[in-house]
Amino acid sequence: LLSLPAAWGFARWHFPGKKMLLSLYIVLMLFPFQILMLSEYLVLNRMGMIDTLWALILPGVCSTFPVFIMYRFFSKLSKDVIEAAKLDGANEWQIFWRIGIPLGMPGIMSVIVLDFLEYWNLIEQPMVFLKTKELWPLSLYLPNIELEQAGFAFAASVVALAPAVLVFLSGQDYLEQGIVSTAVKE
Repeated sequence: LLSLPAAWGFARWHFPGKKMLLSLYIVLMLFPFQILMLSEYLVLNRMGMIDTLWALILPGVCSTFPVFIMYRFFSKLSKDVIEAAKLDGANEWQIFWRIGIPLGMPGIMSVIVLDFLEYWNLIEQPMVFLKTKELWPLSLYLPNIELEQAGFAFAASVVALAPAVLVFLSGQDYLEQGIVSTAVKE
């Protein structure tokens, strides 16, 4: 919800400091979780969100990776199509919804697939931000299954693997289109 308008703004609007802000986004994207962990923990603790599922959701909503991917898509949109829409009387919001979103759908689906796979397999964030074991995702629960419960562990592994495989298979074509379109130069 936040990444698409942010990427559209980076790709279509020219403002002072745009290159510096986009470079900052890229640098933040390169940071591993361990570097940002303390600052995220302090912010989430101050907001009273530690040991809630919001501690996992909120940092994901403000992720930099989708902005970077969608910026690449939106900056490749034809300027002629956008100018034609403006001549037809469309405002920036209409252009975003009626042209940007449909033409950027391969990128949007790529981001959805990659983000789902990333957040489905989270280990460090839940371990740091969630104290109650009942809130732990399967990625943290599976390693704690005892050897005596091997059958249960295999069944839980299949349950944990199934959504990831289904999301990947359903979004594979979009993912391939997204990778190809960001790699091809005009």
